Amino acid sequence: MAAAEATETGTVRVDVWIWSVRLIKTRSQASAACKAGHVRINGDRVKPSQPVRSGDTVRVFHEGRERLVVVRRILRKRVGAPVAVEAYEDQSPPPPPREFTAPAVVRDRGAGRPTKRDRRELERLFGGRPRS
Repeated sequence: MAAAEATETGTVRVDVWIWSVRLIKTRSQASAACKAGHVRINGDRVKPSQPVRSGDTVRVFHEGRERLVVVRRILRKRVGAPVAVEAYEDQSPPPPPREFTAPAVVRDRGAGRPTKRDRRELERLFGGRPRS
């Protein structure tokens, strides 16, 4: 690996780092996540230009999932997935099991408005008001 791509010491912008290790797909999305407060370094909300160092804990909330990683290597350029995984230690909580996701309710086309019985079954299924 070239010296310009990875170093053991030094700093790099947090938006560049989370993009280069493939936690977020594009650099503009990484920058927007920082501006929105979805990125934290060692528990503090950060701006996109905040430097990240080896040993820092980075928490990223993206696409409904929380990623908690410890920086092991500083990457300045986007690298392949096998190399990117070696740049951090993933301490993220496991994603929720698929069996806990709510089943989609599909009504036949042209079935008309739900009856009172259908509505009560939907409320029982979703535990509250039915979703449209």
